[in-house]
Amino acid sequence: MTAVLRASGVSVRFGGVHALSGLDLEVGEGQLVGLIGPNGAGKTTFVDAITGFARYTGGVELDARDLAGLSPHARARLGLSRTWQSTELFDDLSVRENLSVASRSPAAIDESLALVELEWAQELMPSDLSQGQRKLIGVARAVAMSPRLLCLDEPAAGLDSSESAELGRRLRQLADGGMSMLLIDHDMGLVLSICDQIFVLEFGKLIAAGPPAEVRRDPRVVEAYLGSAAAEVVE
Repeated sequence: MTAVLRASGVSVRFGGVHALSGLDLEVGEGQLVGLIGPNGAGKTTFVDAITGFARYTGGVELDARDLAGLSPHARARLGLSRTWQSTELFDDLSVRENLSVASRSPAAIDESLALVELEWAQELMPSDLSQGQRKLIGVARAVAMSPRLLCLDEPAAGLDSSESAELGRRLRQLADGGMSMLLIDHDMGLVLSICDQIFVLEFGKLIAAGPPAEVRRDPRVVEAYLGSAAAEVVE
């Protein structure tokens, strides 16, 4: 499988603290890859690093192009898009205007809204939407950039179980349609049910990687993170 993203030995230090230590991670064409771990494990730090918001050592390639030295906006222009833990919509702009910030192509905006089935909301203001719908608009805005890799940082945070399930369905549809994604989330039912591969971090180090069925049974993962919840998530 062709690697859209290849991270090799990525490390991040904040003063004397090793926030991330030598992480190797790949996302293939059309893959939905999960990155999980306890709070402080280094998940968002990794996304900050590959998208240019944190200094790092090691190598990051997008479509085999080395991204060393490139700014966040230059990486975004190459197709590396992300969402943030907070929805970060512009409350004084309509839904459609929020997407136009990311893409000036009306066709791309229409397609992105259609993917999350929120075309009906395009003239509404963000305050008119539920939290789950706002999250989907955040995803749609990132999709409107036509990214090669979409990094999603806790898109299900604050959603109830039905909203999270709906988000998962949409993300799986995007992956099945060929979009490559890296997903960070604490909703294990979501991550384990929709991802193709999962990487698990603890204290900035990789402790497990593989398909969901394999990762959820790894003793190190159960001990470090999943605990009894491992027996409760979807097979």
